[in-house]
Amino acid sequence: MITLYGIPNCDTVKKARGWLNERGIAHQFHDFKKQGVSDVTLDRWITAVGWEPLLNRKGTTWRGLDDASRAAVTDASAARDLMQRHTSLIKRPVVEWAEQGISVGFSADEWSERASKR
Repeated sequence: MITLYGIPNCDTVKKARGWLNERGIAHQFHDFKKQGVSDVTLDRWITAVGWEPLLNRKGTTWRGLDDASRAAVTDASAARDLMQRHTSLIKRPVVEWAEQGISVGFSADEWSERASKR
């Protein structure tokens, strides 16, 4: 089963969910604002794709952090701790593609390729 992680009111998440629905691709949605992201899950993502692609440095949550908090993010451990405290700092969506790994963000081309391998 495909699991799409994100926030329901995020435009990119809406686009991603719509893309999956339009193609009849079964998936479950995990709202990490309401349901959180476990340490185990976040560690799995960091191992799979690295912490840098996961950390959303363009959003309002990042811009709202003080300079010291932003400067302290120099490695996976610091990024993980900050993303746990502020799940809005996780780039969206994160998708676990069953046996096909993990992706961050939405790319119709990449997703079409993954969907064709299901």
